[in-house]
Amino acid sequence: MNIEQQITSLRNELREHNYNYYVLDNPTISDFEFDQKLKQLQDLEKAHPEFHDPNSPTLRVGGEITKNFKTIPHTFRMYSLDNSYSKEDLEDWEKRIAKMVDGNVEFTCELKYDGASISLTYENGKLVKAVTRGDGFQGDDVTANVKTIRSVPLQLKGDYPSLFEIRGEIVLPFEGFTKMNAERVEAGEEPYRNPRNTASGSLKLQDSAEVAKRPLECLLYSLVGERLPIKTQFESLEKARLWGFKVPNEAKLAKSLDEVLTFINYWDIHRHELPYETDGVVVKVNNLQQQEELGYTAKSPRWAMAYKFKAEQVSTVLNQITYQVGRTGAITPVANLEAVELAGTIVKRASLHNADQIEKLDVREGDTVFVEKGGEIIPKIIGVDFTKRDPNSQSTQYIIECPECSTPLVRTEGEAQHYCPNTEGCPPQIIGRIQHFISRKAMDIEGLGGETVALLVNNGLINNYADLYLLKAEQIIPLERMAQKSAENIVNGIEASKQIPFERVLFGLGIRYVGETVAKKLTKHYKTIDALINASEADLVTVDEIGERIAQSVVSFFASEENLTTIERLKSYGVQLEISADELANQTDTLSGQIFVVSGVFTKVSRNELKKLIEDNGGKVSSAISSKTNFVVAGDNMGPSKRTKAENLGVAIISEDEFLEMINF
Repeated sequence: MNIEQQITSLRNELREHNYNYYVLDNPTISDFEFDQKLKQLQDLEKAHPEFHDPNSPTLRVGGEITKNFKTIPHTFRMYSLDNSYSKEDLEDWEKRIAKMVDGNVEFTCELKYDGASISLTYENGKLVKAVTRGDGFQGDDVTANVKTIRSVPLQLKGDYPSLFEIRGEIVLPFEGFTKMNAERVEAGEEPYRNPRNTASGSLKLQDSAEVAKRPLECLLYSLVGERLPIKTQFESLEKARLWGFKVPNEAKLAKSLDEVLTFINYWDIHRHELPYETDGVVVKVNNLQQQEELGYTAKSPRWAMAYKFKAEQVSTVLNQITYQVGRTGAITPVANLEAVELAGTIVKRASLHNADQIEKLDVREGDTVFVEKGGEIIPKIIGVDFTKRDPNSQSTQYIIECPECSTPLVRTEGEAQHYCPNTEGCPPQIIGRIQHFISRKAMDIEGLGGETVALLVNNGLINNYADLYLLKAEQIIPLERMAQKSAENIVNGIEASKQIPFERVLFGLGIRYVGETVAKKLTKHYKTIDALINASEADLVTVDEIGERIAQSVVSFFASEENLTTIERLKSYGVQLEISADELANQTDTLSGQIFVVSGVFTKVSRNELKKLIEDNGGKVSSAISSKTNFVVAGDNMGPSKRTKAENLGVAIISEDEFLEMINF
């Protein structure tokens, strides 16, 4: 056997042993024997660098240094999940599903592990990229660190597709977490607070050798890609297991919602026996074609629901109620608490939401209050222990002036929150609007963060987001914690933001109620900022999904002389305030006013491409057939009940080819 063959043989053998130990939990050789073989491979690779393999088992020990983690867009967006907390929530969800898809619906139930979300990309069976969730649209490249995690296969086995992504959670098992903390305490260091945050922080360590020392595991649960050789979610879990991934065995196929609830009730009791943190169950529609038919809302898949186990609850003392001012002027009361541990983190503050909530709970300073984590993320006060209340305590009087600028607060009829109307002179509003403008989903200005924005405002260098485009490096350098390079990065990032497309600029303007989805609808319809400025409320409500509240907010925003002046300045600096020529070239009004439902499997274009073609040509895509539907585009395996409903309502059913002819595609 020559050197290359020896190296290949050792790599294959070590991969198999690694899989047996870390994925199957069934080692076939001792740790000593494994280490000896690994050392032998390391020596051979060092002596023969011409046989280098970026996915060799020797890379598990780490050693690569990453100074800056590159931000990478996700090929397929990583959505968040809708949460449910009761049987009734799940029943409502099941009813919504039944209205939208044909046939019997089965579910896959999986435990919801509490770790750091990750997306792994495999090409020809090799791990090529590992990216954190980030904001769902883009995340950080942590490939070097993830390669050190033993349960992540670097080379797949079996009949895997040539290119796909797989999503999962990086977790830190309780046993490993306890051992790490024991070592830290022995070394005189502070113990880590909880496994989830420790796992998440591990992915951003600069030295991958340090990551390799941590007993992290990767639990996979979702395959993503075009035309994958699977038909159900449960099958995808089984396939992933065969290809070498660590997929938890607790997942179960449920034929009905009753079986889903049986699974939930079992694990609500037995979850504490698991080796990892888990905070609920994820329920998914099993059939992937039905998943496609159900599609997504702006934030979440309609075909999945997270059932959260009852939140942990503790009591503590409310020391003081303070008030925060948001970028829209909304006032949020905050409970400052005696520090208390809750669900693995130290909690010192909790939101009190608004004046009505304070009055409803009768919360007062000095009270002993009950605190829980809403969805186990944001702490909230759910009640007062009246048995411990001081008999001399006074009812909470909600503030009547802005805590930042002393302007009298206003409260619009029908709204729960108070607002500071001093939009142009209230510092937190000024800073908040600019921070929103530079955020990832808006202008995504590299090098410029929230703290730096506050620094620039407080030093009088900017007062609104248009001022950013006049900044010079020499103005920034004298500021605290600034240097030549960081100042240049900020100026260059601001210049690059002039290429950000109109829909994201519109979102960045911070118009109340205009989120990402609404901004896309408005830019697609009006195409230029000038057309949008001139639109009346009556015009706006004719746009798909734009209601009276949004229309009033848009008209009010553009009625402000200050806002119009700012927009004129942004135009003069070259910021994109209209749809680009390339985008316009791909859009027509051919299908204007027509409503389409897409159903079945297609051959010439994917379902998502078909929906985009409808929207690019002025049509609207609906998820359910109604009397307002103009066409159903029917692919293979279209459900019989949808076909019957379309026929009964007299809705035209057309094929994929007929649709493509309609738009001359």
